[in-house]
Amino acid sequence: RVRFVLGTASDRWHVEIIDTIQEQVENNPILIYMKGSPDAPQCGFSAQASQILMSYGKKFAYIDILANPDIRANLPQYSDWPTFPQLFINGELVGGCDIITEMYQSGELGPMVEEAAAE
Repeated sequence: RVRFVLGTASDRWHVEIIDTIQEQVENNPILIYMKGSPDAPQCGFSAQASQILMSYGKKFAYIDILANPDIRANLPQYSDWPTFPQLFINGELVGGCDIITEMYQSGELGPMVEEAAAE
């Protein structure tokens, strides 16, 4: 005989937060999780990453992790990336500020943003 034990409320809450992150990533072709907003970034890394995205003139979504502490606490587990900002394009993690900057400087990021914005 098999018995099922329901998880704790905190387990269910954690799953709901991960589900929310999954929905955000899937429903926004270009999404950056950052500290603050593109117009009022709250750290230098978030400022640099959002400035790069804005330079393409394409629409992108952002989530302010300072205003969403549950997402801030759980996103690193979801993405397997420990720091912020985190850029997702077409559901895939691109990386943080250093990778965004390197890809911008090499010309790799532009076509990815253009393609995602066109969808």
